[in-house]
Amino acid sequence: MDDSSQEQLAAWSEQTAATYDGGRMFSPEVLGPTVDFLAAFAGEGTALEFAIGTGRVAIPLAERGVPVAGIDVSAPMVEQLHRKVSPDKIPVTVGSMATAEAPWRDAQLVYIVYNAISNLLYQDEQVTCFQNAARHLRPGGSLVIELWVPQLRLLPPGQTAVPNFVSGDHLILDTYDVVTQRLFSHHYSFEDGKVTGSGGTPHRYIWPAELDVMAKIAGLVLTERFADWDRSEFTGESSSHVSVWRKPK
Repeated sequence: MDDSSQEQLAAWSEQTAATYDGGRMFSPEVLGPTVDFLAAFAGEGTALEFAIGTGRVAIPLAERGVPVAGIDVSAPMVEQLHRKVSPDKIPVTVGSMATAEAPWRDAQLVYIVYNAISNLLYQDEQVTCFQNAARHLRPGGSLVIELWVPQLRLLPPGQTAVPNFVSGDHLILDTYDVVTQRLFSHHYSFEDGKVTGSGGTPHRYIWPAELDVMAKIAGLVLTERFADWDRSEFTGESSSHVSVWRKPK
């Protein structure tokens, strides 16, 4: 099987981990609906986060009383998490979410947020990730994934780049390779009109229908798909989705 771990380790380095926390994704208006949604699916059971990172979602979910564990390929990101919360409270396995075994099985909820499944750069890894999630779920448990919808409709013939986010001090530019379904997200920071920082992360984009096939291979069934954590309707114009698949009892 292809393995994208080395490419991801380069992206999720000690430097990235040290500066990761902060910004809009950590704001209450983003985290509140996310944690509400996930807590409802976890219920009285346990939750497992694939690509747990520095604990942006796991920590507030654990504070709701949900037992949370995780898997992450980046030891520096996990170290940042465990500077905030002890390993006893949120245990984490360092390894690929496609294959690693979590600190516990029989979870009521497995979740992958903020486009993290696209960090797996090969289709067979993404399929195996679904299978790994299914192995960790109890019958009746749910897999929840938050992921963007590829914005290929914005690409005229010959163009490969699409602006993802633009502000006075930050630019995200996504470049697409439609043959391999690879995308590189370029990040630039500005101050006084000058570039003060740059970086980026590689991804393999996935269509919603392709995700459903991956879920079917893993024995999971689509039950819900929303445009966002607020359960708004998913339509042909939606730029992202939150999808739920269930493991049959």
